Amino acid sequence: MLERIGNCRIVDEVAAGGMAVVYRAIQDALHRTVAIKALKSELCGDAQLTRRFEREAEFLAALQHENIINVYDFYREDDRLFIVMEYVEGIDIYDLLDKCGRLPFDVATIIAIEVARALDYVHYRAVIHRDIKPANIMISRPGGVKLMDFGIAQDHNLGEDLTQTGTGIGTPSYMSPEQILGDKLDASSDVFSLGIVLYQMVTGRKPFIEDEERSVMNIIRLQPHTPARKLNPEIPRELERIIDKCLQKDPKDRWRSGQSLVMALQKFLSKYVEMNYQTRLVLFLKSQDVLTQLEADEYLSPKMLAMGNALSQSKVQARRQMHHAIVVQGAILAIAALMVGLIHLAPVGAKVPAIVVHSEPETGFVQVIANPWAEVFIDGVSVGLTPMAAPLQLEVGGHDLVLRNEFYPPHFETLEIAVGGLSDAYILRVDLDIKEQTEGS
Repeated sequence: MLERIGNCRIVDEVAAGGMAVVYRAIQDALHRTVAIKALKSELCGDAQLTRRFEREAEFLAALQHENIINVYDFYREDDRLFIVMEYVEGIDIYDLLDKCGRLPFDVATIIAIEVARALDYVHYRAVIHRDIKPANIMISRPGGVKLMDFGIAQDHNLGEDLTQTGTGIGTPSYMSPEQILGDKLDASSDVFSLGIVLYQMVTGRKPFIEDEERSVMNIIRLQPHTPARKLNPEIPRELERIIDKCLQKDPKDRWRSGQSLVMALQKFLSKYVEMNYQTRLVLFLKSQDVLTQLEADEYLSPKMLAMGNALSQSKVQARRQMHHAIVVQGAILAIAALMVGLIHLAPVGAKVPAIVVHSEPETGFVQVIANPWAEVFIDGVSVGLTPMAAPLQLEVGGHDLVLRNEFYPPHFETLEIAVGGLSDAYILRVDLDIKEQTEGS
């Protein structure tokens, strides 16, 4: 293994692919950890691959965005090529999915928003990434999201393209139909690929999978995908519609830009997450043991850690509430069917025996959204911290609600709950204000 590259001291090899090897190194002059991507020595004689590697360095050096890996330097030593870039300590989406199967829909949406922001930035500069896939998306330990590997990116500002016309280039399972055909690409091609990644994050599987009769590229071009909610019913319909629009075969039917996708995802996510996005990602990484307790403590305040525990509890509570609602509705339907049967079977003029039904109390739902966050008390009992994974199920009638946040005066509210299901939930939005009257004043 190499010992030094320029003013960088090699520590170890962290990754290797078909074209390049990535090392972790220390840049002695600035005492910082960097990543060094080295084109494999046996490929340095290939003029096309060499030019592509150089252009990747040029692409990244010209891009300055929080969701894109930064390039610090470029070296040519002994006929070898090296890119010195930002070192991101964390986990890529490929390994994260391998670890936990699928991601909570809010976590997956946050990741997709950050990648879409990076894409909107590069698309504005006439660059198409062409290789959006889980292995090229990294979540850093402090909760940042980074898009990596611009090795096959296409820059329309340059007159040349190192791909022959009619040749598809990229990772087959994540390519758009027009990319497979080798057609001219625009921003919507990367949007299609990101839609595949988002689908995989929330369902645990890719939307297009080859079988014995058809290749994955043939299926992407000609076959519809299975709706995401069929694989994971917990996915909200609004998110499923956003994914479906990403995966339209005709580029004209997709989101036309990264920004339009960002706006749609943010509008959706605002109903479920009001905390800082990086905080939510750190809480999730901790729940999956990607971060230790000490590392989470470094990035988050104790209040944020407590909120993470409340998020987990509220999801369990939501599942129990849903199960309870299904059982109650099933019992009501069974009793109704029994009564209809008795009426049809009884002789004419006979009295149908009375059936005494001890039904459950009528209930409704309320979704409490507090900005920035609050502990929620219903009738004096704590029911968790906002943001909550699901609406609260309460008996019909009046209830006393109190929102408490140690940095703001408490907020008092009287709720009138009407009969209804989850889809009819009353949404209560409260912006905690320092000017509110304090309790007892």
